[in-house]
Amino acid sequence: MKKNVIVLGLCAAATLLAQGPPPGRGPGRGPGIMGLGRGGQLDRAVTGAPYSAIEVTQTSQTLPNGNVISRTTQTTVYRDSQGRVRMETTLPARSGGQTSRTVVSIHDPVAGVSLELDAQTKTAREMKIPGGGGARGAFAGRGARQDATTRPNGRGAGADPNLLRETLPEQAINGVMASGVRETRTTPAGQIGNAQALQTVRETWISTDLKVPVLTKLSDPRTGTTTTQLTNVVRSEPDPSLFQAPADYKVVHGGRGPGGGMGAWGGGPSNR
Repeated sequence: MKKNVIVLGLCAAATLLAQGPPPGRGPGRGPGIMGLGRGGQLDRAVTGAPYSAIEVTQTSQTLPNGNVISRTTQTTVYRDSQGRVRMETTLPARSGGQTSRTVVSIHDPVAGVSLELDAQTKTAREMKIPGGGGARGAFAGRGARQDATTRPNGRGAGADPNLLRETLPEQAINGVMASGVRETRTTPAGQIGNAQALQTVRETWISTDLKVPVLTKLSDPRTGTTTTQLTNVVRSEPDPSLFQAPADYKVVHGGRGPGGGMGAWGGGPSNR
């Protein structure tokens, strides 16, 4: 999975809330503020609500023979009063003897740029945020946008009779008050070659104060269950240095970052 997917939430645009996963492909998995990161708070700049937290994503899939595949990914998230966001994601070790590594990304809507920090090469790759600071673009969040085509409760308003949306009562989740939405999408029998109807259920709980998802649950019979939650929330101003490239890092522009993602500027890197 590409690093930008894991860290910045590129794996699932907010429109998945309305459209559901495409046929033959599982829903986007991985953190980044759900982008909660990956996720979310990067849909627009949220000012005046600083915090730090740990975002934990757990996936579980049961195979036909009863075997279970489980994965856990953890991201440390910081957001300051100006809406700048830093995410530190620990990626598990891959095959071939590679060890786990931590990927750091900074989203700065004030300067209108994002940074990808590579500790191994001491390089900070700087990329412009499409649409300007705080606008939707490469780092669009996954959970905060509500579907404009659905009513507060009930079936879709017009186009999709297979989507049921329910508003859930507000409750405290990990010490944070949040309002919830449950969306149930039915794929009729035969639509994607399925003998019987399939149901995918997604719950999204968004903090009224922090304006970010604090819990998402996705259950899909094709891919299993994915749960992402914000834990250890501390509502205080993070250290300003967290949102800058370290002084001993070399800053380059555009091109491909440490995770192989193409920067917004495209083309090869050019040193500052």
